Amino acid sequence: MTALLAIEDLSVHYRSPAGPIHALRSVNLEVRRGEVIGIVGESGCGKSTLVSTLIALLAPNAEVTAGRVILTGQDILTLPEREKRAIRGARVATIFQDPMTAFCPVLTIGMQLCDFQHHLGTPRRVRQTRTTAMLAHVGIADAAVVMRRYPHELSGGMRQRAAVAAALLMQPEVLIADEPTTALDVTMEAQILHLLRKLRTEIDGAIIVVTHHLGVVGELCDRVYVMYAGQVVEEASVDDIYHAPRHPYTAALILCDPANLSNRATILPTIPGRPPDLLNTPKGCAFAPRCPHADAICRTVPPPRVRVSATQAALCHKVTA
Repeated sequence: MTALLAIEDLSVHYRSPAGPIHALRSVNLEVRRGEVIGIVGESGCGKSTLVSTLIALLAPNAEVTAGRVILTGQDILTLPEREKRAIRGARVATIFQDPMTAFCPVLTIGMQLCDFQHHLGTPRRVRQTRTTAMLAHVGIADAAVVMRRYPHELSGGMRQRAAVAAALLMQPEVLIADEPTTALDVTMEAQILHLLRKLRTEIDGAIIVVTHHLGVVGELCDRVYVMYAGQVVEEASVDDIYHAPRHPYTAALILCDPANLSNRATILPTIPGRPPDLLNTPKGCAFAPRCPHADAICRTVPPPRVRVSATQAALCHKVTA
């Protein structure tokens, strides 16, 4: 099946007074229509930079040094800024991780969601009707009343639902959910996950879920890309990630999940050490200083990408096909 969205050998760095910070390094990823992809990893691994690149909205000091982002056969990174703006929201929509700051505080929710549809060219009354219906669709009671409220008058869960509604109103080909449950309590998290599971059957496209929460990945995703220090270190189906991880970092992440603890513990498991300094990327495997299986070759030679099966690959010297 042809990929709806494909990232090919993408590298991005940030200019800084100390030198370039290599945020993404030769990232490859593909998303097919109808599937939910998970992108998982620790804070600082490059997830947010990847999301910004997918919507062509990088910071001023960021620079794409290599690679392409192909959306339905077109490299969006080479487009003029006007065409990039036309893609954001309309074809690739994002649910950002902080519902508290996702909306303008001085405009009502209804005004903002109606304005998001300006490119459709429909009368304002039609847009208001669509907005009210979509707010109700994502589970907001009294949608007509909520239309007249300001963001600060809504709870975090309602704001996140409104953010989901804003994205869906654009009828995107790709929906990116960037840490969609981070700022929510457990009850609201469960409700948003239920909503996203429901949406996967309604979107004629694909969903990308970006998270550090392995439980979210298990609940929603078909395939997973595990990132570490700006690289994809493993890709696999969600079942293989949980039951047969091949990269040591993936295995360590799963062991750190509190859901895997069988006995009460006073100290939660962690991965020892720290991620590498991306100002000075290591010569060998980036995970080597924290890996219990690392040897001299791991510390000095870049690891190969080993294809384990048709659906699983790992960036590791210790993995065999």
